[in-house]
Amino acid sequence: MHDFKIATGRSNPQLASRVAHSLGIDLSETIIQNFSDGEIWVKFEENIRGIDLFILQSTFPSSDNIFELLMLIDAAKRASVKRVTAVIPYYGYARQDRKDQPRVAITARLVANLLERAGADRVITIDLHSSQIQGFFDIPLDNLYASPVLLKAAKRLNLDNIAVAAPDVGSVKTARAYAKRLNEANLVVIDKRRPSHNEAEIMHIIGDAKDKNVFIVDDMIDTGTTFLNCADAIKNQGAKSVYGICVHPVLSNNAIEKIEKNDSLTKIFVTDTIPLHRTSDKIEVVTVADLLAEAIIRTHDARSISSLFEIER
Repeated sequence: MHDFKIATGRSNPQLASRVAHSLGIDLSETIIQNFSDGEIWVKFEENIRGIDLFILQSTFPSSDNIFELLMLIDAAKRASVKRVTAVIPYYGYARQDRKDQPRVAITARLVANLLERAGADRVITIDLHSSQIQGFFDIPLDNLYASPVLLKAAKRLNLDNIAVAAPDVGSVKTARAYAKRLNEANLVVIDKRRPSHNEAEIMHIIGDAKDKNVFIVDDMIDTGTTFLNCADAIKNQGAKSVYGICVHPVLSNNAIEKIEKNDSLTKIFVTDTIPLHRTSDKIEVVTVADLLAEAIIRTHDARSISSLFEIER
C-alpha cells in the first residue's frame, strides 16, 4: 500500500487518472468550483495530514490552470501535508524566459516564484522549453524527457533511410540525440528567422533530406505555422515522407485544421501533457503516464531518477 497520494486540478484529469492507474492507486478526492463571478474555490475531500502529496496540473492557458495549482498547493500546506510536489507535465509561460525586449516580464521566473511562495517543496516537469528555467527555482526541480515514449512510437513505423530535422538552431542538440537513436540517422537543420511572435520564415535547409523519411523534432507546436513551413520546405527538397515528433501539443487556434490540410506532413506524434481539444487521424497521442508514475514513486522513495533524464532508457 502506497503511503502517498496524488491529486489533480482540472487542466488534465485524464493524464492524472492514467498516472494513478499506473501506480495502482486512486486519485485523492478534491472539489474545484467556480463562483458566478469566476472566482475559483478548492477543497481536499479527505485527510492529507502528514502525507507526501503529488499535485498533477499542466499550466497551459487559461491562467486558471496556474491559479488552481497554486490554490491546491496552498490548501495542502494549510492541511498540514508533509510534503507537496507540483507535477507539471507542461510548464506554461516557459517561452517568456528572458528579457528579450525592453519593458517585458520574465514570466517563467514569476511562475517559479509563485510556486515557491505557495509552498511547493519540489517540482517535476517534462521537456522545459528552456533548460535555464531550472535555475529560476530555489527548490529541487526534475526536468524529465518524453523522448523514450516518442522514440518507441517512431520506431514502430519500421522506416529506413531516416533523417531527423531540427526546426531551429536551439533544437539541434535534441534532434542529434534522436538521430543517434534512430539508427544513426542523418541530421538536417532548418535556419529560420522569426519577424514576430508566432511567425517564422524559412531561410535555409542545412543537410540532405532528399529521398529520406524525415522526422521533425520539436518540444512544442503552438499555431503550427512554423512547423508546417518546415515540413513543406523539407518535402520540397525531395523528402520521401515527413513525420513530426512533438512533446507538448499546444495547437492553438486552428492548428489542428492546418495540420490536417497539409499535404507534406504524413503524421505527427505528440504526448498527453496537454489534452487535445479534438482528435485527428494525422495526430497520434502517446502517454507519459508511466514516465511520471516512475518519477513519482522514485521521488517518494528518495531514489535516484537520473536515468529518467536520459533520452532513452
